[in-house]
Amino acid sequence: MKLALGLDLYRGATMEVPVDQVRLAEDLGFHSVWTAEAYGSDALSPLAYLAALTTRIKLATGVVQIAARTPAATAMHALTIDALAGGNRVIIGLGVSGPQIVEGWYGQPWGNPNRRLREYVAIMRKVFAREPLTNEGPEFPLPYNGPGALGQGKPLRSILHPAGEIEIWLAAGGPQNTALSAEVADGILPMGWGADGPAVYGPSLDKGFAKRGEHPDSFENFGGLNVMITDDVQGALDKMKPLTAMYVGGMGSETHNYHREAMARRGFPEAAERIHELWLAGKRDEAIAAVPDEYHDDGALIGSIDRIRDRWEAWTRMGFTGLIVRAEDNVGIELLADLAGTRDTVESNR
Repeated sequence: MKLALGLDLYRGATMEVPVDQVRLAEDLGFHSVWTAEAYGSDALSPLAYLAALTTRIKLATGVVQIAARTPAATAMHALTIDALAGGNRVIIGLGVSGPQIVEGWYGQPWGNPNRRLREYVAIMRKVFAREPLTNEGPEFPLPYNGPGALGQGKPLRSILHPAGEIEIWLAAGGPQNTALSAEVADGILPMGWGADGPAVYGPSLDKGFAKRGEHPDSFENFGGLNVMITDDVQGALDKMKPLTAMYVGGMGSETHNYHREAMARRGFPEAAERIHELWLAGKRDEAIAAVPDEYHDDGALIGSIDRIRDRWEAWTRMGFTGLIVRAEDNVGIELLADLAGTRDTVESNR
């Protein structure tokens, strides 16, 4: 089981990168460190900063929003950061976000996100391969020759040569994007993968691998895991509920809310719908109270060190190849490194 460190910098009103924690994760054999973006700090700039302060750990986005940049621009970011980091260290996780952000923040049409994501990956692959940049799809026609064009665009190649391989992973929840990840990407960041994840996601993944013509052994599936060491399990669960209620109830519209859908996929469809209804009705305290204890207790490692050790084994049987860990302190990070054996791997390679 690979381990990764998740950073929630995008939620902050100020930028404070936990460099010491990232370096500790690197020393403990963590595979990667992950940043994200919403409508504040971006996901890529912190990785460029960390490239100068680390030597081995992979630098990953979970996720870059595809409405924020053209695929060529995201590919340029990736090539630049990987060159600064020494090569073979960048993972670009891509996601479609939701209509509220796509149309409200970026001023882009929601349109057909699955088709847009497919073209986005294909164009990035061409940039990385330094092929003449052309694309005949309707989402990103290259060279552009539509309204306002002079008709002078050329199929250009990247001036910068790749310093190493850059992986592309997709955040996915629904069947279309799940299948697309298996077909065209190097890994998946599933939204709502629970104990029944292999059964829920399996048919869509199989469909994508069939179109690809293979199921690469290197294909990754990383899930998120919060770790909280505490003697007050109920208090910890209660602390997590307000953010969950806000995302499930209000981070999206009545018709499009991926967090609500993710909760339903994890086996809590009634709770997801109830939280959504209460939040939109302005009953936020009731929405918070409607978040089931089991939703967080089954989806995280919370409690004493002994309780976490007892519950760790279940996470190794869920079908993940890696876990993106979020911990309030270094004790949790070190505990997970011991449970997953990543510390032993580092020491054996010295």
